[in-house]
Amino acid sequence: MNKIFLIVGLLFSLTSFAQDTIGHKPVDTSSVIVHKDPRLDLLVKKQIQINEETSREARRVSKGYRLLVINTNKRDEAVAAKTKVYNYFPELKSYLIYQAPNFKLKVGNFKEKKEAEEYQKKFQKYFPNGVFIMNDTIEVKLEKEAETVTRG
Repeated sequence: MNKIFLIVGLLFSLTSFAQDTIGHKPVDTSSVIVHKDPRLDLLVKKQIQINEETSREARRVSKGYRLLVINTNKRDEAVAAKTKVYNYFPELKSYLIYQAPNFKLKVGNFKEKKEAEEYQKKFQKYFPNGVFIMNDTIEVKLEKEAETVTRG
């Protein structure tokens, strides 16, 4: 923003200098005429849009909890577990992550630990080897998006 004022100030001083050297004097010395390039408005609007998009992405994640369903070095077991989760709990989003040499299947986006504990009890029936609650960065729906989903 300071650059814009600097450029406008320089243009104003150059035009008044040019008028004085030619012999014409300014009509009114107490007013300022600004000739702004219309492309500046487009640049400002574009920067506002970029700021909104980048900050929106940062607001979509938060600290929360996920369930660690399986941690194995066998890909087939991890995929089978993901399929089982999808069949029995289609409302939960699952994340199959490969961290060499293991495959980890994490499930859910829980804001509260109590909610994760409720699902943990349900999962014990299908995964008797153990399901663990982990602190994780979770995906959070924006309030506007959540309203749209419930209304639509």
